[in-house]
Amino acid sequence: MQNRPILLNSCARAATAAEARFRIDAPITPSRGARVVALDRRAESIVRRVAEQRWSSARFFVCESPGSSNGDMADVALLSTDGSASRLSTELIGADVAVMVATADDGAEAACAIGDACTLRGIMTAGVVISDGFGAEATVSALRPHARVLMVTRDEHDVAEVLSALRA
Repeated sequence: MQNRPILLNSCARAATAAEARFRIDAPITPSRGARVVALDRRAESIVRRVAEQRWSSARFFVCESPGSSNGDMADVALLSTDGSASRLSTELIGADVAVMVATADDGAEAACAIGDACTLRGIMTAGVVISDGFGAEATVSALRPHARVLMVTRDEHDVAEVLSALRA
């Protein structure tokens, strides 16, 4: 079998109408079961705004109290954006990815507890820290060992961009 070289115009050919009939335009299913958790009060308002957008399978929460005991591992009390209370251990069932959103160091302890719980379950973790470079160092340090994706940004719209990239 002889390999043919990839020509410079190969991408242009793939964009033709003849090739477009092979393109799949349907949404990729199943979409990822994303859990988005605000770690502090300012992050809560950001997560609530993002939750108003249309998402296929993302669930949005506010961290209420980190590190309370639930059997042999730390658990976190969560409050969904519709007001119902739940536990992290329950919400991680069926989750593919957990995205933590922070703006300050208030959520460092919760970030560590959520990261540990996700690591134990093999759930991918991402962190988005919205900060001007100061005031969230402890949260960034708590997220770093767990988050496969860790973004420190000034733009709160990056939360929605990360969720779109994760197909939430």
